[in-house]
Amino acid sequence: METKPYLIALDLDGTLLKDDKTISESSSDVIRKLLEDGHYVCISTGRPFRASSVYYDQLQLDTPIVNFNGAFVHHPKDQSWGRFHTSLDLEVVKQIIEVSETYNVHNILAEIVDHVYFHYHDEKLIDVFTMGSPNITVGDLRTNLGQDVTSVLIHAKEEDVPAIRSYLSDVHAEMVDHRRWAAPWHVIELIKSGINKAVGLEKITDYYGIPPERVIAFGDEDNDLEMLEFAGCGVAMGNGIEGVKSVANKVTKSNEEDGIAVFLKDYFAL
Repeated sequence: METKPYLIALDLDGTLLKDDKTISESSSDVIRKLLEDGHYVCISTGRPFRASSVYYDQLQLDTPIVNFNGAFVHHPKDQSWGRFHTSLDLEVVKQIIEVSETYNVHNILAEIVDHVYFHYHDEKLIDVFTMGSPNITVGDLRTNLGQDVTSVLIHAKEEDVPAIRSYLSDVHAEMVDHRRWAAPWHVIELIKSGINKAVGLEKITDYYGIPPERVIAFGDEDNDLEMLEFAGCGVAMGNGIEGVKSVANKVTKSNEEDGIAVFLKDYFAL
């Protein structure tokens, strides 16, 4: 058995988490065993830290964490490790808000680490985004935002999503990367151009001195593509989108069938 430590990077939603947003006992057991054997396990998610810390604590991790798809990377237990926050230029965000309004979008959210700004009042969305009890401000983002932004979410009508995305690509490609959320949400997520989970993960592998060939990353959505390509062993979940399966080195079972535990047990002969 290879004794050099591996870094195992886990996406949360649709990957480590079952559909009810819990971690199965089998996954927890396997992760605990790998930690005991001296491997490193980290979370790499599109979620903010406040909405992923419960899982970080549950797994008893002691590693840096990648949040907002790489736009915010820090070590929850070691302040001296550094905080890497890559933000979107406020002026660009204001231009995007102007254009989004012309499409009568349902809402626009801006997040600055743990502060969430809603352009319009929205009970349903406020429910979804208040995990971890952030500060919330509701009202015109052009007035309320005073600094650069971690991420922006545009909740649009389904038929308008392609037009808004092509505007973003045509006008703001230098500044902004955008992705579409999985159904049922018709949400376009924006972070700074060039930022993704692999960028965050690389900071962690550099810190531990782990080469990519000893990185195993699991994911299911298009925000996992770069991370799976970066990892020596990129593993797509059985429930993952086709694009993820096509870049992955391996495909495991779905998040409901303990795909992570099944793969790691086999890989490390546990």
